Amino acid sequence: MAVVALLALDGIPGPQLTTPGMLLGAVPHSCDRAPYELRVCAGPGFRTTAGPGPFGLTTRWGLDGLDGAATVIVAGHHGFRDPHPAAVLDALRAAADRGCRIGAVGTGTFTLAATGLLDGHRATTDWRCVGELAADHPRVVVAPAEEAVADGPFLTSAGVLGGKDLWLRLIEEDHGERVRREADRRLFLRLPDGPPGAAGGDGALGPTIRWMEAGSHRPLTLTEIAAHAGTGVRTLSRRFRAETGLSPLQYLLRVRVERAQQLLERGDLPVDHIAARTGFGTPANLRHQFQRLNGTTPGVYRAAFRSMVTMFTEDTPRTRGPG
Repeated sequence: MAVVALLALDGIPGPQLTTPGMLLGAVPHSCDRAPYELRVCAGPGFRTTAGPGPFGLTTRWGLDGLDGAATVIVAGHHGFRDPHPAAVLDALRAAADRGCRIGAVGTGTFTLAATGLLDGHRATTDWRCVGELAADHPRVVVAPAEEAVADGPFLTSAGVLGGKDLWLRLIEEDHGERVRREADRRLFLRLPDGPPGAAGGDGALGPTIRWMEAGSHRPLTLTEIAAHAGTGVRTLSRRFRAETGLSPLQYLLRVRVERAQQLLERGDLPVDHIAARTGFGTPANLRHQFQRLNGTTPGVYRAAFRSMVTMFTEDTPRTRGPG
C-alpha cells in the first residue's frame, strides 16, 4: 500500500482528521495502483479542536509513523504561532531527505515553513493567515489561499472542508484525473465499490455514464440513455444497477443535485438559474429533489455551507481543556 502519514499536532481541527480518511477510502479498489494506508501520527500533546472543546484521541503512531511513508501531510493546528518542537521539524526534514512528498493543510504550512524546506517555493495557508505567513517566512513565495498549490515535492492548501482540495490533488497526482473525479463523486453519491468501470470508469457503461454526466442539464429519458448504450431499457437498468448500485435515473438525479450543490457553494446564482443549469427545469422541482436527498432547502444549504467553511478553516480553539 501507499503509506500516507498525517501529522496531527495539538489542536488539529476535527474535519482535518476525518476528510483524509473519507477521500482516500473513496479511491476505488479497482485502480491499477495499490490503495492507501493512512497513518494518523500524533505529535507532542496531540488533541483536536472539534466540537465545543478539545478532546483527546489515542493514535497508534507517533512521529515514528513518518518512517516509511511516501507522503507526509502536516495538518493545521492552533499552536502554529508557538515555537515548533525540534523533534517535529527534524522528522519533517528527515522525510524530505528520504524523498517524500510533503504537504500541509491550513496553518500546518507554518510548521512546514519553519523547517526551511519551503524556502524558494510557492505555498499557501488559511486565507486569514496569508499575510502572516509572508511576514514570518519571507523566503516562501506565498500564494493566495485558493486551491491547492503544488511546487516540486510540496503541496499546500487553505484547509477549506478539511483540506479536501489538497487530498483530491494528491489522488490525482497518484491515479489521474478520472480516479480523482470518481473518488469525489463516490464520496458524494455514496456509491459502492464495484467492478472495474463502475461509476464512470472504463466498463461497458463507462461511456454512457460520462455522456449522462456531461448532458445532465438536459431532460434525458430512459429511452435516450438506453439508445446511447445500445441496449434496451430493461437491460440498461439491470446493468446500470450492477455497475453503480443505482438505477439510471437515480444516478442522474444525484449528479444533478451534486451540480446544484457546487453552484450553491461557489456563487450567488438565483435558484431558478441553478434549476435551469442542472436539468431540474423549475425551482420547485429543484427544491423538492434537493430536500428529498439532502434534508434541507437550497437556500439553507448555501447559508450552512458558508458557515461551515468558516468553521472548518478555524484553527484557534474556542476553549481548552486540561492537559
